[in-house]
Amino acid sequence: MARRRIDPAQGMAALRSWHADPGRAPRATVLLAVRFSLQELEESHPGRSVEVRVPPAGAVQILRGTVHRRGTPPAVVETDMATWLALAVGDLEWSQAEARGRVQASGQRADLAPLLPVFTAAEV
Repeated sequence: MARRRIDPAQGMAALRSWHADPGRAPRATVLLAVRFSLQELEESHPGRSVEVRVPPAGAVQILRGTVHRRGTPPAVVETDMATWLALAVGDLEWSQAEARGRVQASGQRADLAPLLPVFTAAEV
């Protein structure tokens, strides 16, 4: 079953609202911003070899390669919503997030540094 696509205008509005004041953004806004940014990552880098998890907002599979059908994928990346959004908009670099223990990444191709940020500074 296909997921319902988030309207880009609504997704960007949520992302901009979060970015303007991350500490005060309503939970619904944060959830929408995370889901939208994951959707954009998935569309930009289709595949099923790496799973990116941002609980409780969502998870996507990205990057062509090993086909994953059941169980744990060959590579998994997991982080919290605030860290993910900071990575997605370029406020936090992948290496910094890893060094601070804010990202758990295992398996081949779990380094998302080349794929981030998802959005340019001009977009946010």
